[in-house]
Amino acid sequence: MDVLSDANRLAREGRDIIHMELGEPGAPVPAAVRAAAEAALARGRVGYTEALGIPELRARIARLYADRYGVEVPANRIAVTGGSSGAFNLAFLAMFDVGDRVGLPTPGYPAYRNILTALGLEVVEIPTTAEARWQASAAAIEKVHAERPLAGIIVASPNNPSGTMMTRDGLKSLVAACADMKIALVMDEIYHGLVYDGDEVTALEFSGDAVVVNSFSKYFCMTGWRIGWMVLPEHLVRPVERIAQNLFISPSELSQRAALGAFEAKEELETVKAGYAASRRLLLERMPKIGLDRFLPVDGAFYLYADVSRYTNDSLDFCRRMLHEAGVAATPGLDFDTSRGSSYVRFSFAGRTEAVAEACERLGGWLG
Repeated sequence: MDVLSDANRLAREGRDIIHMELGEPGAPVPAAVRAAAEAALARGRVGYTEALGIPELRARIARLYADRYGVEVPANRIAVTGGSSGAFNLAFLAMFDVGDRVGLPTPGYPAYRNILTALGLEVVEIPTTAEARWQASAAAIEKVHAERPLAGIIVASPNNPSGTMMTRDGLKSLVAACADMKIALVMDEIYHGLVYDGDEVTALEFSGDAVVVNSFSKYFCMTGWRIGWMVLPEHLVRPVERIAQNLFISPSELSQRAALGAFEAKEELETVKAGYAASRRLLLERMPKIGLDRFLPVDGAFYLYADVSRYTNDSLDFCRRMLHEAGVAATPGLDFDTSRGSSYVRFSFAGRTEAVAEACERLGGWLG
């Protein structure tokens, strides 16, 4: 966000800045979403709803799991939330007690660490490697748990910042290991729908005990509507409902009504995804030619996590210079990995393909 603030300041001063720092779709909200919101507003009343969301939306989300994965999920296990951020807060509050140790594979989304810390939980970083495709293995979790027990672990597939996914077998073994060790699993699946290579597998295929978080922000292009959901095991439904009632009363009714329209926008959303795929192909082809050749193929999401150690050991300074000298804004790896992130930069390709191509041209000239 500091990079964004600096980039916006330069833009106000007249600089032409290409934004590759934010994980936000550049596409507009789908027409069906806008139409659903307009219809809700036309009815003249937007009010409180049930704490876990309106029944229609919970049922439609449950149907998504049947259609996309062939997994049956009862609607009463769906909790609609104020974005995935609201889901993580509710899940952590319901699942853990102050002082509990929660594993966090790194590199990973920095808000996990910050939310856990704010709630008085102990974050246990579990370093992953490029060789392991930046994903935690069951063996790595078992090793950390043996040293001192973990209460839970948070895993993302596709991963932010790398875009890499767990294989079906890898996810199955991780879910089984967590069950054996009685480690609560929170699975971040917010980039599902945006998968280019490999199988899109939900943890719910292997367990009804995992808490699965998803969102309308990424695939459905609804970031500003702040609407997400999670699938809960039966024993957590009522605790989450009680916490949600007290903290939030309910998710926004307008956003929930709009989200119902998102399921009718598949053609438009697949066109947006095709644009990401084109940008991905361009980056995979062009980045090695300009000297940024150390990264993994991007399975999903819209990020490329590049090793910049041949140019710097300070990714924050690298990103500042890249912004000011080349007009390209990207995110330093320190956001995602406090111990090794000084050698990495995350490039988002959620914007227009033409902007991604121009960024490659600028970076090629800048890196020499």
